[in-house]
Amino acid sequence: MNRKDKLVLIMGATGTGKSRLSIDIASRFPSEIINADKIQLYKGLDITTNKIPVPDRSGVPHHLLGEFDPADGELSPRDFRSLADSTIQKISSRRRLPILVGGSNSLIHALVSPDEDDPSGDLRYNCCFLWVDVSVQVLFEYLNRRVDEMLDLGMFTELTEFYDPDSAALPAVALRKAIGVPEFDRYFAGEVRFEEAVEAIKENTYELALRQMQKIQRLRLSGWDLHRMDATEAFRAVMASKSESSNEAWEKNMLEPSVRLVKRFLEESRLV
Repeated sequence: MNRKDKLVLIMGATGTGKSRLSIDIASRFPSEIINADKIQLYKGLDITTNKIPVPDRSGVPHHLLGEFDPADGELSPRDFRSLADSTIQKISSRRRLPILVGGSNSLIHALVSPDEDDPSGDLRYNCCFLWVDVSVQVLFEYLNRRVDEMLDLGMFTELTEFYDPDSAALPAVALRKAIGVPEFDRYFAGEVRFEEAVEAIKENTYELALRQMQKIQRLRLSGWDLHRMDATEAFRAVMASKSESSNEAWEKNMLEPSVRLVKRFLEESRLV
């Protein structure tokens, strides 16, 4: 690996708009996107795991997204580091910008830190960190609605097809960790009502978001130069069903400053 390889990393809690920002940036620079969500690495449960649909990718190549059979076992952070290193090298060799996107901070840490016990050491890549943030209250309101929208899109049907009463003997350990699977397993087993399963999904999604936010704060305090992008105004407008205002806020608070940062980052080595 060339230690001077440049890498843009888009971090943030679940549901904060990381995928949208990555596509927006990739549409303005010659880029390819690498998934850093440990559940989205695997094939299957596309709605439940919130994989960005192919039509929404705007033709941007995506890597390590739904590529691995969960029956083959769970990838370790070390496995991810090796796979991501190889992918970054190939993208860079094409004179394109690798953009790493995902909420699994353990994978991001494994990739860029020289030592898993030292997050503040000299990073393995020349990194531009974009941190997509949304106020907790607004994010929780949005996540609550997003779970309902996922059910409308077919999440329940997807989980019904995935469920197996003998699932404990199945090897697809990684996908079984996806929020939605254990909660609805209890429903299918007759242990809870439908509404209770849905509420458990929402509560566990909130807890995941909080853990991710806390980990990002720890990385920031350790010395990572995270550029915070506040998407709260855009999300607040979404919740108020004001799509035009939301798009304007996204452009002003998220996209424009992100593009400026990435442009400056690339110009440092004349890649654009």
